[in-house]
Amino acid sequence: MPVKYIQRLERDVQTVGGSGLDTVCIDFCSGNDACVLTTINTVLHGRNIGLVGGTGDQGRVSANGRVCRDAVAYALVRNQNGRVKTYKENIYHQLGSYRFVASDTDRANYILGSLNGKPAKQVYKSILHVTDEEILTRTFQNPFGKLNGDDTCIISIKEVNGNALACFRQVNDSDVLILLELGDYRAIVRDTIRQISADFPRRSAIFSVNCLFRYKLFSEHGYMQAYLRDMAALGCHAGFVGYGEHYNNRFVNQSMTCVVFE
Repeated sequence: MPVKYIQRLERDVQTVGGSGLDTVCIDFCSGNDACVLTTINTVLHGRNIGLVGGTGDQGRVSANGRVCRDAVAYALVRNQNGRVKTYKENIYHQLGSYRFVASDTDRANYILGSLNGKPAKQVYKSILHVTDEEILTRTFQNPFGKLNGDDTCIISIKEVNGNALACFRQVNDSDVLILLELGDYRAIVRDTIRQISADFPRRSAIFSVNCLFRYKLFSEHGYMQAYLRDMAALGCHAGFVGYGEHYNNRFVNQSMTCVVFE
C-alpha cells in the first residue's frame, strides 16, 4: 500500500532539495511495480525528478539493515557537481502492422486472455508459427508492446496459461498492443552510447538496470561481455540485472534504463 507511506518520500525530497536537472530517484522494488511507480510519481513529477530502478528476485528488498517483503527501497541522489538524466533503451521495433485490443485480462495475475476477441495464445502462435513450448523463448525475439503516447512499453511473456498468456507486466482490458521484433541490438547500443556522449561530454558515473531477458539474449549470442566493455567506455558504470525495469513513471520489460551523472 505505497500511498500509506508517501509522506516519507515527500519529506526526503524536501530534505534533498534539487530538481530534475540534478536529482534522481533510484528504486528497488519487490513487486506491484505499476502501483508503486504511479504513487511515487505523484511526488517526483512536481519537481520533474526522474527515476530509474527495477524489480529484484525473491520478492524482497533491503534498506538500512532491514530485509522487507512487499516493499520498495529508494534512494534520492543529488549531483552537486552537474546534471543528471535518465535514459531507456529499446532494442525492439514493430513487427508488421499488427494491432490488438486486449480483453479477458486478469490484472492481478498479469493474464492476457484475448486479442481482438480471439484467444491470445492462438493469435501469437498463428502469426509466428510456434508451438506452445516455443512461446517462452520466442518472447526474446517477439515480445508484445503497449503503446504509450509516442513510446512503446515492452511486455514479456512469462508462460502459457490455458489459451491465455501470463505476462511479466500488467495488461488491462482495452489496452492497445502491437507485436515487436528484435532489431540490430549492437547498433542500437552504439547509438545509445553516442547519444549519452553527446549529451554528457563529461561523465562521472552511470547506473543501469538491464532486464534478465536482455542478459540471457546477449549471453546466448556471445555479446554480454562486449556489451559491458562498450558501456564501460563511457566511464564508471554499475548496475544490476532485474525482473522488470523502471523508467520515470513507467514499468517495462526487456529494456535497459539508466541514469547518467555529469
